[in-house]
Amino acid sequence: MGVSPSYTLRIAEDPADREACFAVRKEVFVVEQGVAEDIEYDAHDAVAVHVLAVREDGLPLGTGRLLYGESAAEKTGGDPAVGSLGRLAVSRAARGLGVGAALVRAIEDAARERGLAWVDLHAQTQALGFYERLGYTAYGPEFPDAGIPHRAMRRAL
Repeated sequence: MGVSPSYTLRIAEDPADREACFAVRKEVFVVEQGVAEDIEYDAHDAVAVHVLAVREDGLPLGTGRLLYGESAAEKTGGDPAVGSLGRLAVSRAARGLGVGAALVRAIEDAARERGLAWVDLHAQTQALGFYERLGYTAYGPEFPDAGIPHRAMRRAL
C-alpha cells in the first residue's frame, strides 16, 4: 500500500495481521479510552477491510477499517456508494508521525478500489480537526457512541 521511512501500511489479510489490528484497538479504545471490550469488537470485523500500519521491526502502530455494502448500510443510510471508515486507532508511541492520516488515505484508496464515491465516519468530537484537515465535513448533531461524544462526517472520493 504505502511506505514511509519508519512504517509500512498494508491490508490485514492474514490472522496475525488481524490480531495486530485488534491489539492496537484494545490499547487505544479499551485501555486508554475505557470503551467496553464487548462493544469494541463486532460482527463487522469479519467482513471489514482492515488496514494496518507496522513499524520496520514489526511493531503494530495503527489500524482502521472500511465497511462497505450491506455491512455499512446502518452507518451510511443504506447508500451503496458510501463506505464507512471506522475504528481508526494509533498507538500512543506513534502519534504525531503521520500514521493516522496515512491510514485514512489507505482506507480511502480501498474504498475507491471497491467503486465507492464517498466515505462516512463517526469522529470523536476531539478529533474533528484532524478529519477536517483531511477533507471531511461534519454533518448532523453530536451523539454519544460508547459514552464518547461523536459527530458524523463525510468526504467525496
